[in-house]
Amino acid sequence: MQRFNFIEKIPPVLRNKYILTIVIFVVWLLLFDSNNLVTRYKEMRELHKLKTDREYYIKKIESDRKKLHELKTDNQNLEKFAREQYRMKKADEDLYIILTPSEDRKITRRNN
Repeated sequence: MQRFNFIEKIPPVLRNKYILTIVIFVVWLLLFDSNNLVTRYKEMRELHKLKTDREYYIKKIESDRKKLHELKTDNQNLEKFAREQYRMKKADEDLYIILTPSEDRKITRRNN
């Protein structure tokens, strides 16, 4: 008789086998399935990060293409680029490098 008292204490909605099956199914999907909510959230966050990275790299590629085109078409731009980026100089010139504090920190970090 104790058994019947326990079953009778459960609300009638939860005693319905269809409702119980749906609840178990939803819990299974939310927590235990390979496509559960936690996994979906992580994947959506990763997808967003990849999309922003993609946009950054597309812009970077476009700016590099423009620079490359400028370097290939104009010798003055090529000389300017070589002087600024690689610190090249003519034989009769002196080269003075002036660094901002942030550039100085980058160089010291790179050397350490």
